[in-house]
Amino acid sequence: MATSTRLFDSDSDWLSHTLTNANESLPEIQTTLPDGTCIVRKAVGVLLVTPPPNRENPNHEALIVSAGIHGNETAPIEVLNALLNELLNEEWQLACPLLLILGNPPAMVAGERFVDTNLNRLFSGAHDKLTYKGLPEAARAQFLEEACREFAETHSQALSHYDLHTAIRPSRREKFALYPFVPGRQVPKAQCDFLLEAEVGTLLLQHEAATTFCSFSSSFLGAESFTIELGKVRPFGLNKLQRFEGIKTALRRRFCGAAAPIRQASTAPLTTFEVVHEILNTGKNFRFYIPDTVANFTEYPPGTVIWEDDDTCYRVEQSPQAIVFPNPNVPVGQRVGLMIRPVRL
Repeated sequence: MATSTRLFDSDSDWLSHTLTNANESLPEIQTTLPDGTCIVRKAVGVLLVTPPPNRENPNHEALIVSAGIHGNETAPIEVLNALLNELLNEEWQLACPLLLILGNPPAMVAGERFVDTNLNRLFSGAHDKLTYKGLPEAARAQFLEEACREFAETHSQALSHYDLHTAIRPSRREKFALYPFVPGRQVPKAQCDFLLEAEVGTLLLQHEAATTFCSFSSSFLGAESFTIELGKVRPFGLNKLQRFEGIKTALRRRFCGAAAPIRQASTAPLTTFEVVHEILNTGKNFRFYIPDTVANFTEYPPGTVIWEDDDTCYRVEQSPQAIVFPNPNVPVGQRVGLMIRPVRL
């Protein structure tokens, strides 16, 4: 991979270079592959990859793909790094513009979800709040917003953003995606087909705009954005990467501009849920009745009390509801979990 040496250190790849320089402010640097593909290292962990101008982009699209917004969610980071290595080794040719992002390098080095505060709560301008003033993760969120805005303004093609994660706790549905809320927007069939191609069989429709990375790119850039949960958190080197071949193969196909595979009649459709209630830590003697051991998509029958405080008692009504992302160990005002129910697209 001789072409990588101008972007990364000698005998280094993108991931190892990012970990080595996690806390550095490096200058922008550019290289061109033998086939004319241009790669610009915008900052540590951020690459702009552009095919030569005369190459056809059959799907007329541009892609943002991010991983490592939470530093301990390592498998998607390794997947993106492997795909970039394939490109550098000239195993395939790029057809569409890419913005590739490893979100939180210091947290990746630490093996932690975040260092000072949750990066995935700092977008859509939340990084400007006084609470986060001076924190490196706030500066990183602002930089990533600016990089994405510049990318979207430069490339007028249909824009998609896939933010790849793994979950803290087990899930009864191992791979699932979240579609940010934008008033009046419907999920395109092509995006549903892509998720199924990536072996992601469950889709969760969010109910309001948020301060996540995908909510930012969806609301402010008009991207078709999905937070994609791909399994369980594990340290670098301990991931069973064969379990991630679906997303790797589907992304590679998109990068190359190849046509989508024909869906077999036997392929199960996406199972879709919608959010019916967001649980917030109210701070008013807040009490959460979901055990720490509960898996995502655990279902509760009508009448179950989920949480209460001095003023409110939330219980499941009429039909069963399931929970995702239960986590009571968050500051006052932040999300403790989401209650969801099945819905037809």
